[in-house]
Amino acid sequence: MSSKDTHTREPFPANAPAVVTCGLPYANGDLHIGHLRTYVGGDVYARALESLGQETAFVCGSDMHGTPVAVNAEKEGTSPEEFALAWHAQYEETFPRFDVDFDNYGHTHDATNTETTQEFVRTLEENDHVYEKEIKVAYDPEAEQSLPDRYVEGTCPYCGELARGDECDEGCGRHLEPGEIEEPRSTVTGNPAEYRDQTHKFFRVSEFEEYLSGFLDRLEGTANARNQPRGWLEDGLRDWCITRDMDWGIDYPEIEGEEPTDLVLYVWVDAPIEYVSSTKQYTERVGADEYDWQRAWREDGEIVHVIGRDIIQHHTVFWPAMLRGVDYTEPRAVMASGFMTLDGDGFSTSRNRAVWAREYLDEGFHPDLLRYYLATNGGFQQDVDFSWEKFRDRVNNELVGTVGNFLYRSLLFAHRNFEGTPETEVSDEVTAQIESAVADFEAGVNDYSVRQIGNATVELARFGNEYIQREEPWNLVGEDDEAAAQVIRDCVQIAKAVAVLFEPIAPGTSEELWSQIGEDGSVHDVTTDAALAAPPRDFGAPAELYEKIEDERVEELNAKLESRVAEAATDEDAGETENVEAEADGESAMSDIEPVADDRISFDEFQDLDLRIGEILAAEPIEDSDKLVKLTVDIGVEERQIVAGIKQLHDVDDLPGTKVVIVANLEKAELFGHESNGMLLAAGEDADLLTTHGDSSVGTKIR
Repeated sequence: MSSKDTHTREPFPANAPAVVTCGLPYANGDLHIGHLRTYVGGDVYARALESLGQETAFVCGSDMHGTPVAVNAEKEGTSPEEFALAWHAQYEETFPRFDVDFDNYGHTHDATNTETTQEFVRTLEENDHVYEKEIKVAYDPEAEQSLPDRYVEGTCPYCGELARGDECDEGCGRHLEPGEIEEPRSTVTGNPAEYRDQTHKFFRVSEFEEYLSGFLDRLEGTANARNQPRGWLEDGLRDWCITRDMDWGIDYPEIEGEEPTDLVLYVWVDAPIEYVSSTKQYTERVGADEYDWQRAWREDGEIVHVIGRDIIQHHTVFWPAMLRGVDYTEPRAVMASGFMTLDGDGFSTSRNRAVWAREYLDEGFHPDLLRYYLATNGGFQQDVDFSWEKFRDRVNNELVGTVGNFLYRSLLFAHRNFEGTPETEVSDEVTAQIESAVADFEAGVNDYSVRQIGNATVELARFGNEYIQREEPWNLVGEDDEAAAQVIRDCVQIAKAVAVLFEPIAPGTSEELWSQIGEDGSVHDVTTDAALAAPPRDFGAPAELYEKIEDERVEELNAKLESRVAEAATDEDAGETENVEAEADGESAMSDIEPVADDRISFDEFQDLDLRIGEILAAEPIEDSDKLVKLTVDIGVEERQIVAGIKQLHDVDDLPGTKVVIVANLEKAELFGHESNGMLLAAGEDADLLTTHGDSSVGTKIR
């Protein structure tokens, strides 16, 4: 195993250069705020790394290839390249408006990525990681054409749900190889398809099982990205078809001694390679002395991928195997976000049920408000719901009521009474509080928690409000000017620390705050050390950074959304259909959540459930089971043994000490020869363990 796979992972900031990437947006449609969750999260994380002094490149690009682009381009009477480039140009314009500041933003069809992709594949061929195989490919006899993945639908061979040609997006979420779909149908004509033999290229993923098992042990990031792939490895990996029979894509490279092929590379080959290509382009622009892409990708770089949950498999199985096959640096971490809903329901592009990125800006809202909501509203891997009411409440209560309130009242008092920063030292209490906030910020970076990065600053501002309210400097002026000066000196220092630590979350308003306290240069260029550096002596009157959102405004926004949805429903009834869905950008993450059951239970029936707060004391994986873990749970009155199917979704060693909710009066059961005396409650496919917001005692009954 090469040194690039085993070098010690020192905490950030590390000596080696870092690369932060986001899953490529698919150049096939407009961006809505659900899409922005990973891009804002990636930007927050990259900025936070730089705040720690970490050398970082934040890169991405548009995913240009695949069937949906070709299909929708044909509908619009244009070429796939022109169609995709138009969307690429829009993304290039939209991301900066939300202060998503990529160091380089390329696309998969440019010369750099074409060259890099073909170089990757040639190396895989040279290293004997690729072979030819005759497989069954769907064919539409009526249309007289082979059917690429997205022209085929049918039954998933694993779970029986409706599936697309390359993914069971409605059921188990598995990647599917050509020929696996049962009862295939052509989406071109709607008629049954037939399978015909065709020769394709395969990547020997199965040879990398042992390596990938070790890789997952080393992988950092969110728990879903680390644990979900283990089930696929336990089931046994199958080799991966990396070619497709279509015109739009990167041509399979010519291989010495082989006949040229008319096949193109599968989109999921060239898409992640764009991460390397975009980093190359960054180095070409700034020079290797400023940032060396080869050290990052071919030596000891710290690679962090920020993605949607629906593309975990590609980033934790296929991509690291490819990197291993060409002797490139493996990822250090994968941060996989949860899904996002809109007011409790799924985003729907066909029904225009979305808050579009450009619409948000056109409504006059500052980008920092949405960045804060997306970054701090739940853990990164948790599902998040957006509504205008929830958005209003977070803005009004936290940005206006906590952060903005402290900054404005403190700086205004400082300006009116001291014309800036009083000339005294910061108190030990406030110094310790700022140091603690910096430590929380740094811990958030190393825990891959964008929420903690943001909350570190909000908690510091909350302390500032409590501090100024407790010390009442307005009552000290004229009575004890020295004491008043001390309080305000402390408050100005807290304000400066807020500017420094909140920059990754709210870069625009942090820069404005930096200017308000009279600092030179840009807050974007400083590190966390600046949080305790003395502010300038003089500054002018501050302005309020955040504006309250009124209830009437929310009512107006909801009315606009309802009107759009109703209009889209009318258009759909009239025969309009939406574009072919996105292939690689996480669009499936915006699908509808499971509907509420129609059957109701009575209150008395609910009261029969004995739900208790428990604490996991011990956890042990059950041998020969892929999913089951044996837990010892303290429920206050006794300790229980409970068997739960969470092995693939949680680090077993991290479970002891976790508070959970259990059904205590469930009949006993025997699973894999182990008694289970109760049921652990968890939400969703990621088995998000239910717990309490406060500090409820073990054994507390839930009512």
